[in-house]
Amino acid sequence: MPSFDVVSEIDIQEVKNAVDQASREITTRFDFKNTDSSIVFNENDLLITLASSTPDRLKAVMTVLEERLVKRSVSLKALDRQKVEDASKGTVRQAIRLVSGLDGDRAKQVTHAIKAMGMKGIQAQIQGDQVRVTGKKRDDLQAVMGQLKEQVADIPLQFVNFRD
Repeated sequence: MPSFDVVSEIDIQEVKNAVDQASREITTRFDFKNTDSSIVFNENDLLITLASSTPDRLKAVMTVLEERLVKRSVSLKALDRQKVEDASKGTVRQAIRLVSGLDGDRAKQVTHAIKAMGMKGIQAQIQGDQVRVTGKKRDDLQAVMGQLKEQVADIPLQFVNFRD
């Protein structure tokens, strides 16, 4: 019976590279001179911390980071932006949490979307941080993939482990 897995993963190495590139660009660009702008990536907590002197400069730092992430094929849907908060010496900071894996609520959202399609012979099971989709026909599974990309737009989904 054909099957595939629906996962939501991010490549940590690509995120590291994007943060390093963005950090280097911020240190060399003239418009960031004397703004104390920085980007720090905490790999253990999957947390990126942006800091700058003003909220406008913080938005510019965020734009630079987003450009680098897109060039590295990291989906911006995986970024959970926290609230901008005041820091010491009149600066501002923002934490960005990286969302990896399908937690319980998101996995349920995917399975409900699959069941709402009403296709016969298609079954979805939650297995840890992924959803296994099985069906009788390969064409039906490919149709499920296409509809999931459209219906579940707030989560970066990847389809792996396709078996005939």
